[in-house]
Amino acid sequence: MTDPVPRLPSLLEAVLSVGTDLELRATLQRIVDGAAELTGARSAALGMVDPGHDGLLEIRTAGLSATDRSLVGRTDDSLGVPIRVDDEVFGNLCLAGKRGGPFTDEDEQLLHVLAAQAGIAIGNARLYETARQRERWIEGAAAVTNALLSGVAAADALMTVAERARLLADASAGVILQPTDEGGMEIVTASTLDDPGDLVGTTIEPGSPVLEQLLGGEPVFVEDSATDARMTTRVRHRFGPSMLLPLQTAGRLIGTLALPRHRGDRPYTSVERLLATQFASQAALALVLADTQHGRERLAVYEDRDRIARDLHDLVVQRLFATGMMLESTQRRSTDDDVSETLGTAVDELQSTIQEVRTAIFALQQPPADAPTTFRGKVLRETAGAAAVLGFQPSTRFLGAVESRLPEPVAGHLLAALRRALAEASRRPDVSRIEVTVDVTATLPDGRPGVRLTVYDNGAADDGSSTTTETWQSPL
Repeated sequence: MTDPVPRLPSLLEAVLSVGTDLELRATLQRIVDGAAELTGARSAALGMVDPGHDGLLEIRTAGLSATDRSLVGRTDDSLGVPIRVDDEVFGNLCLAGKRGGPFTDEDEQLLHVLAAQAGIAIGNARLYETARQRERWIEGAAAVTNALLSGVAAADALMTVAERARLLADASAGVILQPTDEGGMEIVTASTLDDPGDLVGTTIEPGSPVLEQLLGGEPVFVEDSATDARMTTRVRHRFGPSMLLPLQTAGRLIGTLALPRHRGDRPYTSVERLLATQFASQAALALVLADTQHGRERLAVYEDRDRIARDLHDLVVQRLFATGMMLESTQRRSTDDDVSETLGTAVDELQSTIQEVRTAIFALQQPPADAPTTFRGKVLRETAGAAAVLGFQPSTRFLGAVESRLPEPVAGHLLAALRRALAEASRRPDVSRIEVTVDVTATLPDGRPGVRLTVYDNGAADDGSSTTTETWQSPL
């Protein structure tokens, strides 16, 4: 056996070299390069025992065969030693093709020393990489929480979670699934680098092997979505490694965050799985808090609108009604025909105003941001939409019990007629006033009870007249 002391400077240089970088991949490359240079090997490789731990398969120089890379031990042409990190075998450092002759005992001794120091360097690099990953995921979770609590809409909130998680996990897609009424789960949001295609709407049908775990709030980790028997969706063939993480907090399951990678991409490490699971829990809490905050804000607006509606009813409507009664009484006592006619017109105007105020009260009492479910609400939605084009709000009156007397098919036809009439009115020049009246107390020309829609505007008609009235009616 030759004395390794003459090569001590080269050994020290190699040992120092492997510890100069805290990035894991760079550290491993330095180990491989240092081992080849120290022993005079033409090629070297470091194969990982557990690729899923660090997401790395192999670091090598060129020219090492598959047989050589699997070697642990020594032959004349090859040399291999294990590298241990915390008493566990991290991988096998293998050398081949020594220049100038076979590998010697000295080479093996030097390689064992280098492997021991490499284990320490790898452990430090792992700690650094874990800390750096944890920092990124914590910052990502904080960014998501801030975004959600800033008042984004529900759909935007889910997209915020999916997109941030995709970037943090280096995934090909970030999707969110939510339970369906049929007992399955459906993709409702998808974030991808390119067009998500038909991802949204993809469902996991009831009875799927993975569904019980997801609905139970359990994380699911898949090595290859395309071949795993638990995966049954029609898009599974596109993806390889995947994480399906519950969006759950305080026993409430909001949905599932799925982070698939393309087929052939590296598997998720144990650290990535842990951090992604923690991120999903934090995101679920942020979603619940954002929803609660949004609910409080809506409640405050609703209470304010309800107060305004009560004030209008208790003060304005009652005063208008009392004034109308006074005018009607004065009209009956008046002996002057002109005065009586003027008072009659004033009474009619007051009744019309009362109807419009009551319509406004009804609109204020509707939950804000909700799609209208009543017929009155749907009519008001149509007039509000027209107001955005016209620049002013059409007035609306309802005569009779429109909610109870209008059957659904007739209501649908009336709304379609209203849309057409409002569209035509908006195209007429000089329109500054539109009046919409829905009367379910009308009598049709054939004597049958019916509903009549009247849309009046003061724009110029085709015949040159200054007012236009559109009428639609139907039997009840």
